[in-house]
Amino acid sequence: MRKEDQAMDIRVETFPNYRLAYVRQIGPYGPANVQAMEELKSWAREKKLLTEPAVLFGIPQDNPQITPPEKCRYDACITITEEDQIDDFVSESKLDGGDYAIFRINHTAEDIQRAWVEIFPALHRMGLQTANKPILEKYTDDLVNNHLCELCVPIKKEPPFL
Repeated sequence: MRKEDQAMDIRVETFPNYRLAYVRQIGPYGPANVQAMEELKSWAREKKLLTEPAVLFGIPQDNPQITPPEKCRYDACITITEEDQIDDFVSESKLDGGDYAIFRINHTAEDIQRAWVEIFPALHRMGLQTANKPILEKYTDDLVNNHLCELCVPIKKEPPFL
C-alpha cells in the first residue's frame, strides 16, 4: 500500500442488506444535504431510533457532473429493523449489501471534497473496480463524536487469484 493510501485509512468491508428510512433532498449538493440529515435525525430521535448503535447514511443518488444541480437527489438515511414502524414523514428503501472500500476521513467540507478527488486514483492503485451502486457517506455515533465520517465506495468482488 502506498503512503498516500495509508494516510487515507482505507479498508474493505462487506455490508449486510439494510432496511432504511430516509428523507430526500432535491437540488444542488451542499448545505441542503445537512438540513435533510438534521430533519431525519429529528424524526429518528422522536421515534427513539437515534441511539448509540444507529447507522446513518448520506446517499448522493446522482453524479453532479452529469445531472443538472437542481435535479440532484440526496437521501439522508437511518438503518431500521424490520419491526420498526415508519410514518409519512420518511420514505422506506433497501440498501443492498456487498463489498465496499471504506475511506475514513475528517468530517469537514474541505476533507470530504479532497477525498472525492483522491478515492478513485487510490482504488485504481489498489486494483479495485467500482460497482454500479451509489457511494455512501456513513455516520455512526463513534465517528461523529470524533469528527469523522466514512466514504463507502461499492466495489466489484474479484475472483480469487489462482
